Order: sequence, then C-alpha cells, then structure tokens
Amino acid sequence: MQTDKTLFFYTIILIFIGILFSYSLTTYTTLRLELNQFHFFIRQFIVAMISVYLIWQISKLNPDKYLKIIGFTLFFSSFFLMAAMHVLPSSVITEVGGAKRWIKLGIISIAPVEFFKIGFIYFLAWSFSRKIEHNKPLLEEFKIFAPYLAAFLVVIYLIAVLQNDLGQVIVLGVTLAVMAFLAGSSFRFFTVIILSSVAVFIIAIITSAHRIARVKMWWANIQNFVLSFLPEDFAKFLRINETQDLMQITNSLNAIKHGKIFGEGLGNSSFKLGFLSEIHTDFVLSGIAEEIGIISVIAIVVIFFLMTYRIFKISARSENKTFFLFSAGVGLCLISSFLMNSFGITSLTPIKGIAVPFISYGGSSLLANSIAVGMVLMLSKRVKL
Repeated sequence: MQTDKTLFFYTIILIFIGILFSYSLTTYTTLRLELNQFHFFIRQFIVAMISVYLIWQISKLNPDKYLKIIGFTLFFSSFFLMAAMHVLPSSVITEVGGAKRWIKLGIISIAPVEFFKIGFIYFLAWSFSRKIEHNKPLLEEFKIFAPYLAAFLVVIYLIAVLQNDLGQVIVLGVTLAVMAFLAGSSFRFFTVIILSSVAVFIIAIITSAHRIARVKMWWANIQNFVLSFLPEDFAKFLRINETQDLMQITNSLNAIKHGKIFGEGLGNSSFKLGFLSEIHTDFVLSGIAEEIGIISVIAIVVIFFLMTYRIFKISARSENKTFFLFSAGVGLCLISSFLMNSFGITSLTPIKGIAVPFISYGGSSLLANSIAVGMVLMLSKRVKL
C-alpha cells in the first residue's frame, strides 16, 4: 500500500498559503519594527521547507517501529522543556504578558507546547489502546481514567497556569475526551468527563482577571444583538456598560466585511496597517478575507476539512488500535484549533490565541503539525484507502 498522496497534497497547499501571507500581511509590522520587508517571509519559507522535508521523510518510515519512537520522544522531551523553562534564565526565555512560552536558541524561538500536543496524543493513543475496553462498569472506568486525570491536571498547571494559555488546554481537553470515547469508554463516562471539563474551564476563567476581561470584551461586542431577543428587564441585568477595548475583534469583523466576496486584491488590505496587531498570526483568516475575499476563505476552509477528512479516513480504516486513536487524535487537534480560531475572530467565542494550523505565522506550530501529518502519512501505508 502507498502513502496517502492526497493528504500530502492538501497539506502542501495550506503551507504554501501560509508562506504567501507571511509576506503579504506583514507590511506594517516590518516597518514598525524596522525589519527587512522579507523578514517574516524568509523565516516562514525556511521553516516551511523543513516541514515539507520532515513530512516526506517521516512518511517513508516503518510505523511499527518509528511511530512509538517519535511519539514518546515528542512527549517526554517537550514535557521536560515545559517544566524546565520556568526555572531557566531569562536570557533563553521569551516572556510575553508575564507568560513564559518560548525558549530562545540563538535566532530561533521554540514553543514546547506545540510539540507536546502531538506527543500527548500519541501517549493517549498508546495507553488507551491497552487499558480502555468496552462494557466496563462506570466506577471501573473512573479508576482506569484516574491516572490520566492526574496527568492532565499537571498539564493544566504547566500550560494554563504557568503559560497563561487556556486555549491549548481546551484543545487538549477536547482531544482527550473524544479519544477516550473512541477507545471504548461509555457514553455516561464521556458525559461526566465533558461536564467536568466545562466546570474546570469555568473555574479557570473566573480565577483569572485576564480571562474575565477577555470574556467581557467578547460579550460587550455581541450583547446588543443577543439581548435584543430577550425581555428588557432581563437584558438590563446581562448588559455590560463599562467601556472595553473592542478594537481587535471589531477590526477583525470589519476586515472580513471590507473584503466582501472577492477581496481588495493580494497585498491591498488596509487593516494590516496597524489596525490588527496580530494579523499574520491569530487574525490571519481576517487578513486573508480582506485581501482575497470570503470566497477564497471558504475555499481554504474546504481544503482544510478535506485534509482532516483524509486523516479521519486513515483512522477509521486502521486495524491497529493505536494507529486508529493517534490518527483520530491528530485530526481532532487540528480541527479544534481551526474552529477555535475561526469562532474567535468572528466573535462567536472569546479569542483564545490559537494559531490556524499551517497558515498562521509561527515556526513551532508549523513544524509540530507537519510532524503530526508525517506520522499519519506513515500510518496510511497500513490502510487501504
């Protein structure tokens, strides 16, 4: 059986789109930071070429031997780095808003959490395939799942608390819950886990002033529309009157609206000129919508979902339970990240700071996701598509 060339093709298209807009959307940023106009483009291009090479080389490996080696290497090395980065000297750590998320290696910065996600998915796939079985009593399921819950609480502390990155925890939490269900846990257990996750999510928000402010900002932006459907007395109770900085999300929506159906033309967007400060990272889809239109964004969405469909197809046809769970986990992680970003920039949910896989500027995210796709392509040789 051959490697799934269709999945490889879709992934390359998305990577190419990311390269293109790493140049087109960074005009103002390079001027403001007094950088060469090709600064971001060159870096994204180099990482993209390395990523494509990794995808190709990993896809050719024997999954029976190398999936475990790559998976556990990513899991343990990235976990160690996430734990160690909080005691490392500031000279090798990049700190933003009080959160330490990147390790500096010369001119390169690495975000260990991006690689940890892939290693964590493999660890779950490997472990679930050995321990979780169908038709277990609910109490027995909780006993089996207890060590995973303890491990996930450590992950929450390292990522949500120390790195102030709740978005990544949500992605991992959704992936963990669905993978446990696919591995054979009961629907009752799945429901309990989901409700428990929601409770933890709410606690994480109300105990952080930064997250409360984000939720208030999101609500202030959509409250007029939502409250118009409610009785006036109830609407007054829910309305937020304090002024908040709504410019980022407002400009994101205006950029999408300004682009209309076919866009202003490649390189001709105006909201990238300082109105959207993270337009080449968190708000890249807004920038793309303004430049090449809603119709082009829809095309990107279709390509992305076709890519994840191929991943889920490989998963569904895998006879090996570890292969099945790992492929499903990768697909879940990618699609969760994409939807969280899309919902955030359109104000359907609060902004989480999650990158668009393969398209947002950022080397760690691109490399980690490419390694994940390479591993899935490695597994595709064991299935009949």
